[in-house]
Amino acid sequence: MAIGLSHSYSSPSADKNNEDELMKVCFPPLKNRNEVVNGDEIGFDPSEPPPFKIGDIRAAIPEHCWVKDPWRSCSYVVRDIAVALGLVAMALYFNSWIHWPVYWFAQGTIFWAIFVLGHDCGHGSFSDNPNLNNIVGHILHSSILVPYHGCTHHQNHGHVENDESWVPLPEKIYKKLDLSTKFLRYKVPFPLFAYPLYLWSRSPGKKGSHFNPYSDLFKSIERKLVLTSTICWAAMVAFLFCLSIRFGPLLLLKLYGVPYVIFVMWLDLVTYLHHHGHEKKLPWYRGKEWSYLRGGLTTVDRDYGWFNKIHHDIGTHVIHHLFPQIPHYHLEEATNAAKPVMGMYYREPTKSGPVPYHLLQNLVRSIKEDHFVSDSGDIVYYQKDAQLS
Repeated sequence: MAIGLSHSYSSPSADKNNEDELMKVCFPPLKNRNEVVNGDEIGFDPSEPPPFKIGDIRAAIPEHCWVKDPWRSCSYVVRDIAVALGLVAMALYFNSWIHWPVYWFAQGTIFWAIFVLGHDCGHGSFSDNPNLNNIVGHILHSSILVPYHGCTHHQNHGHVENDESWVPLPEKIYKKLDLSTKFLRYKVPFPLFAYPLYLWSRSPGKKGSHFNPYSDLFKSIERKLVLTSTICWAAMVAFLFCLSIRFGPLLLLKLYGVPYVIFVMWLDLVTYLHHHGHEKKLPWYRGKEWSYLRGGLTTVDRDYGWFNKIHHDIGTHVIHHLFPQIPHYHLEEATNAAKPVMGMYYREPTKSGPVPYHLLQNLVRSIKEDHFVSDSGDIVYYQKDAQLS
């Protein structure tokens, strides 16, 4: 039974040899261990309530993984800013169309790394000092035109109606989309450019803006924070406008505009694939079936090869969603410690080569197949619109 396998994973005192023998007796040989973990061969249902509590996962994570070192956190900020400035200097020095594409990709990737650090500030995993978190977070996010206060995604992860990032559309809303919206949302590569539009108008079926303090996104107590973020964002826009007047719009486009587009593509790719595109469809919840734990367990870890450390181990996404207060430099260790507790509810990411080309296959397949969910039911799965393909 699946529960028996889960118990064998969650028992830290089990002898390894006995465990291996038990696996051989109970289950026929499989091609690889991932197939067991993913549960495909034994009928494991990922929508079943897990036999453990979030406190069990928390208890398995070493105490030092919860410790936030502000000096270490700031060192990553210094590193990323130094790399960004160094790339600008190199681009201006060479100033060749042979080197510009390399600069655009590298700088866009660093913009994405900067976003992750600002994201940590928002979660309070940067340091235990709220003032330091807010100051650094505003600077980092505003520098890449992202409002610092404006994300409630983790609070409702995996919830059909209340989640915020790449939330599935109920069928009744999906059917109301015009053809142009469907085309842009479900045809690669257009979804990779969605983030700026999402900031202004959110997803179909949702109202409000990340820049409006009175948006449905925010509580009344958050309005001053949102207003501060919007002012910082506007100040950055004004600063870029002044730079374009001083140095010309073409140079600003090459130094900042194109890397910003690459950053947006990174952001949309990563945030999409951490909630979609797994080889086995994963559930979404609503009503009484949703819980913080069950929603978080439907997120997916990804391996980005050489980019894992560049963008601060954002691929270790399950533990990040369940415990966003853990600093990014402890996520890998925390994930390894939590795996025995989560058992089959944790899906081991496909090992990547230096460049994660394999993730493009996951992206394309998911966008072609994951279009809407049922209007009814507290546990739902993505369905495909055959007419769209």
